[in-house]
Amino acid sequence: MDKILITGGAGFVGANLAIFLRKEFPGCRIIALDNLSRPGSDLNLNRLKAFSVDFVRGDVRNPEDFVRFEDIDLIIDAAAEPSVLAGIKEGPKELIDINFGGTINCLELARKQNSKFIFLSTNRVFAYPALNDITFIEDENRYEYDPTTPYYQQGINETFTSNGLKSFYGASKLASELLIQEYAYQFNIPAIVNRCGVIAGPWQMGKVDQGFFAWWVAAHYFDIPLNYIGFGGMGKQVRDVLHIEDLCRLIKLQIADGFHLNYEYSNVGGGWKNSISLKELSDLTSKITGKTTMLNSIAETRPVDVRIYYTDNHKIGEKYAWTPTKSIQDTLNDVFYWIQENESIAQKIFLP
Repeated sequence: MDKILITGGAGFVGANLAIFLRKEFPGCRIIALDNLSRPGSDLNLNRLKAFSVDFVRGDVRNPEDFVRFEDIDLIIDAAAEPSVLAGIKEGPKELIDINFGGTINCLELARKQNSKFIFLSTNRVFAYPALNDITFIEDENRYEYDPTTPYYQQGINETFTSNGLKSFYGASKLASELLIQEYAYQFNIPAIVNRCGVIAGPWQMGKVDQGFFAWWVAAHYFDIPLNYIGFGGMGKQVRDVLHIEDLCRLIKLQIADGFHLNYEYSNVGGGWKNSISLKELSDLTSKITGKTTMLNSIAETRPVDVRIYYTDNHKIGEKYAWTPTKSIQDTLNDVFYWIQENESIAQKIFLP
């Protein structure tokens, strides 16, 4: 493989992935396409340059921004408006143009250049009313799937329903998945879809509505008040967390040994062992940083909020002999040390 294009290449996932692949495949040219619209993404440009990643400023919504690329062997579509709340207040057109329209432009480039395709999707393609209907138990610090329903004890697998409300974000990603499948079969484009959960690690420009893990650590470090929102405001809702390095390792394996089928999709996440509630995250963050911050309670549950989600990684694990290696504490430590060692940069990202 000689040339890889990563859209969203100056974002958290895109930039870390570009640098990782540049180190793993030193003979391969890595191109990062980004419009730098996300606050803080410009701070990744020096990192990309230091590792000889070619940065191109452009917008996935503009077909003309793809004309310049030639002989692309692999396209990794990591560009997105990733907030699950996006589009609810201001209308969803911009989100759809980025998430769905951008993927169309990526697929057209793949069709014209016979490129392989990796798409970073989301677990938000699953219907959140159905997720919230799963029976659960409540303990002192977290919600958990009811142990009398063993089907979900390992987490949510690929057979879970997408029939129902998903959020504009989830709907746009599922629409992209369906289109990728059609392109894969009609134009013989080898395509892999990774339905990712929460991803975290150094250089995540987290904020309230997206990238909550890094935001939580930064809020403790800089004494920014936090809110437990929804489900009674107790902070017991649960997510699994995947370290960015573990995602990069998986994509390396997929590049080396994937694409045997025209189209495949898998859930990808930290799994039950790397799941944590907000309350538990607050306690662990305070322990590691030695700092506390104000924790407010907002009882009302917002539309699209999910009580519990963690990933069943069996399918992806068996196919690629892959499993997450970084624990929740490892990830939290890495984010904390990054903020501590880059405090002036972190202030620009996290402080108003």
